[in-house]
Amino acid sequence: MSERDELLAAIKDKAVVHGDVVLSSGRTASYYVDLRRVTLDGAVAPLVGRVMLDATADLGYDAVGGLTLGADPVAAAMLHAAAARGRTLDAFVVRKAGKAHGLQRRIEGPEVKGRRVLAVEDTSTTGGSVLTAVEALREAGADVVAVATILERGAADRIAAEGLEYRHPYTVADLGLG
Repeated sequence: MSERDELLAAIKDKAVVHGDVVLSSGRTASYYVDLRRVTLDGAVAPLVGRVMLDATADLGYDAVGGLTLGADPVAAAMLHAAAARGRTLDAFVVRKAGKAHGLQRRIEGPEVKGRRVLAVEDTSTTGGSVLTAVEALREAGADVVAVATILERGAADRIAAEGLEYRHPYTVADLGLG
């Protein structure tokens, strides 16, 4: 079984929850895919990192991250998977708003100005969270090479409308949903 297939099986087994839910976009759905159940799972998170690195291997970026909270474990998994492969990859966290204390940074971690970065998220229905991160990254002087999510749930058109390449190893059809 390929690593992509292993991760898909883990998502189906651990992350898909059936029942009516309200998504962060405000939309309602008859199921929820709680990807934190895999991105924060000690056995599955390394697979997340490897699959996401493979899906974005040709993009030429040297830092990865996105809007906290959904992006954080994805970026960390990718950072560690890259290190295991002998590649240096930095990660960063984009806050929803700048801090009012300390260094008052909106983007935490290594500097992103002038760097090629990949904006990530665990899943996206409308693109709102990841595009908020893209806006903050561009304001900070980063070159956003693409957006990548584990699961594409409906954001593709909006991300494309922003002129961004969009990578995602899975869609809801892969999960037998939608």
